[in-house]
Amino acid sequence: MAVTVASAPAKIILFGEHAVVYGRPAIAVPISQVRAEAIVEDSLRSGIRLRAPNLGREYWLNEAPDGDPFARAVQSVLEFVTLPNLPDLTITVKSMIPIASGLGSGAAMAAAVIRSLALHLEITDLATDEQVSTLCYQVERLLHGTPSGIDNTVVAYERPVYFVRQQPTNRIDTFSVAAPLHLLVADTGEESKTWDVVGDVRRQWQENPKKFELLFDNCGRMANEARIAIQEGDPERVGRLMHENQGYLRAMTVSSEKLERLIAAADSSGALGAKLSGAGRGGNMIALVEEENEDEVRSSLLATGANSVLLSVLT
Repeated sequence: MAVTVASAPAKIILFGEHAVVYGRPAIAVPISQVRAEAIVEDSLRSGIRLRAPNLGREYWLNEAPDGDPFARAVQSVLEFVTLPNLPDLTITVKSMIPIASGLGSGAAMAAAVIRSLALHLEITDLATDEQVSTLCYQVERLLHGTPSGIDNTVVAYERPVYFVRQQPTNRIDTFSVAAPLHLLVADTGEESKTWDVVGDVRRQWQENPKKFELLFDNCGRMANEARIAIQEGDPERVGRLMHENQGYLRAMTVSSEKLERLIAAADSSGALGAKLSGAGRGGNMIALVEEENEDEVRSSLLATGANSVLLSVLT
């Protein structure tokens, strides 16, 4: 029986979270060391069986609850199938990516499922980076309400991305990294509910548009300056911009006590820069370090209460 496997990486946002929803640029990068994997197998049992062993779930596609993201990822591909009868399949998702931590676990799962199922059914047009990103965005809308579009883009293309949400089509630029960037990703252990945080920022923006438009403008400026610094191989400047960006995120009220403690720990142990990544109010923070002090910063983050610390080297 045929078996098809595809995977997608986690992601982190370096600059521009929240502001990206309002048309400002953002920079995000894949964390290729941490992935979600989807396995599609022909089955002897009638129907399509969905398995998520990490979550202890196994169920039939036609019995999936409304709003189930796994089922929606599968259905997004099947809507394009012109077969007289749907195939009998078992689709298994396994993930190393922590849930609700700002690492794009939902987008990575969806992208892996969409690509593996499209390849298994030999619908090659749907397996391209562009189409996987497009279908993944539809699943993200189910999860997050008004997603920026950045998560699906990064996990589908698996390259550093400069992203601007705009009409009629989003601007998506991949770009090179002139000098390696060593990033430590520290998990606060506090769940970050993207939908809730994004909705609260929208509420504050509606109540005080002048203040928040200025904050968004400044975050967009950070992203533009950071892209230049990354392309010119200037990690010290990237670090300074991370600190400045964190100040604007703090003003949006999306930081937290735990995030601030970890950021302070990274600073005091020699990080070039540190900030939250993603929706905030939990989830992850990131620290830009030099190779020689990576271990010292990691130890400081763990001693301050980080649940785990991942290393991602962008080259």
